[in-house]
Amino acid sequence: MDRNSAIGITLIAALLLVYFYWFSPTPKPVAQNVEPTVRTEAKADTVRRVEALPDSVLAATYGDLSTAMKGEETTTLLENEDLKITFSNKGGLIREVELKKFKTYSQQALKLMTPDASTFKLKTIYQGKDLDLYGLYYTLSQRKNADSTEVVYTVALANGAKIEQVYSIPAQGYEIGYKLRTEGLGEQLAGENLLLQWKSTVRPIEKDLTDTRINTTITYYADDSYNELKPRSKDKESEAIAKPLKWVAVKEKFFLSSIIAKTAFVGGNVETSIDNGDSSVVKYANIDLQIPKSQLTAGKADFKFYFGPNDYKKIGNVTEGFRKNVYLGWPPVYWINKFVIFPVFHFLTGIISNYGLIIIILVLLLKLVLFPLSYKSYLSMAKMKVLKPELDEIKERVGDDMTKVQQEQMKLYSQVGVNPISGCIPVLLQMPLIFAMFYLFPASIELRQQPLLWAEDLSTYDSLIHLPFVVPFLGNHLSLFTLLMTASTLIYTWQNNQISSVQGPMKSMSYIMPLVFLFVLNSFSAGLTFYYFISNLVTFAQQAIIKRFVDEGKIRAIMEENKKKNATGGGKKSKFMSKLEEAMKSSEEARRKAEEERRNKKK
Repeated sequence: MDRNSAIGITLIAALLLVYFYWFSPTPKPVAQNVEPTVRTEAKADTVRRVEALPDSVLAATYGDLSTAMKGEETTTLLENEDLKITFSNKGGLIREVELKKFKTYSQQALKLMTPDASTFKLKTIYQGKDLDLYGLYYTLSQRKNADSTEVVYTVALANGAKIEQVYSIPAQGYEIGYKLRTEGLGEQLAGENLLLQWKSTVRPIEKDLTDTRINTTITYYADDSYNELKPRSKDKESEAIAKPLKWVAVKEKFFLSSIIAKTAFVGGNVETSIDNGDSSVVKYANIDLQIPKSQLTAGKADFKFYFGPNDYKKIGNVTEGFRKNVYLGWPPVYWINKFVIFPVFHFLTGIISNYGLIIIILVLLLKLVLFPLSYKSYLSMAKMKVLKPELDEIKERVGDDMTKVQQEQMKLYSQVGVNPISGCIPVLLQMPLIFAMFYLFPASIELRQQPLLWAEDLSTYDSLIHLPFVVPFLGNHLSLFTLLMTASTLIYTWQNNQISSVQGPMKSMSYIMPLVFLFVLNSFSAGLTFYYFISNLVTFAQQAIIKRFVDEGKIRAIMEENKKKNATGGGKKSKFMSKLEEAMKSSEEARRKAEEERRNKKK
């Protein structure tokens, strides 16, 4: 590794450290006055107060709709290949959703909705009085429609008026169709819009609560654009949406709960908050959506729910913009992941069941693609090693004048035909692919609860080594895969330094960076650190192969030939060398003028 390569890598590492410092998942105290439990109880009390009113009072206030305000709650369980869905006649609502093919980290049933964690209201004005359509008691009926089962909840009123909710459950999949209809109530419902309120308490289902919190937020698609509340924020986050809204989702690390409009909601509000003192809750999510009354009366209030995995392969066809719930990184990393890495990864998962083997194959494929760059980088280091005696001689001859040292070094590079930044360029070109892997593993639900050796779950850190105390930035555990990655990186750095011209503090810095990343990556996905460890092992083999084809004697002979040609004026200079010489001449001229000005001032 030559000096320029070392500088380039150090700058990149510094940028990474700044990134992880500002976005590190360290919990902070959350803003006060967040009392979702109290608000939930207040809503329940309101319902109880309405039901406690005498029949005569309800009849006088709500007319024949009053008969639907009292009743006995009954539930209905329906299943398809992927979901267990519990419906209630009270509100005609989905009360519970269980994903049959997934479990929590503790191997319990994974439920994205439960009665105590999810509440819905649909508010309107009926004959001048406040009314919650989800507070009524509905009559249940079921019917078949092709391969789907339809659950119909109805409140029938006088003169043929009615309120109807229709759920369509297909034989498989995570989407549930939903239609909301009213007949004969157009004049009795006031206002232009109905207000749909959805309040969700997100419970922990993964191993790492801190990691789950920074990956849980509300996402939405408004005005043909994907948006989200800041997932890493420790404070209350909210957004008022005053434009057409296609869908809203409560996004957890690996799962989504979403409502999607066939046309659009006319606007809404979204809000998330955290209570860091309560480890039984990940986040609170509040969603308000405006449904045009005209859609109900025209029979066009059509929606669907999605309760399922945040799986890049499965959510692409749910609705527009929905696939962006899987974060693939920033451009150009996003394009590399979307068009190269993810397709290859998903192809491998379709034919291989061992995810350790899949990761090893990914390493081999990536190393094969990057081999020309790796070869060029190694060749550049070999050239700098050959030049090291002459570079050292320049330092001894010139002394402590660093400007003069650099000028003499550049002159030497020009004479022998060596590009001093050629070793840095291959490293920079590899960075987007390396970053693509950095985003691949945390976004891949396929790794969730997949074991490998001592790691029981490749989607989170392996904690084989538990510490009796908490170490700042490290936590209370040591990831063995991260330790192996760090050890192999230190060995790789030592090998490079044997053929590098870098000396002094820069050489010491190359050993510090792997130790820094031990702290950075200790709580990251075990799949990611296993990938980096295997990548280092393959790099050792790759360098051993390259070394057999790099003859330092031939490199020295070519340099001497270049030096002779340049001395006689017969050498052909590259554009880079020509610009380098111009820069050297300009620098020398500027140095000479500065020296003359200094002398004149002394006179």
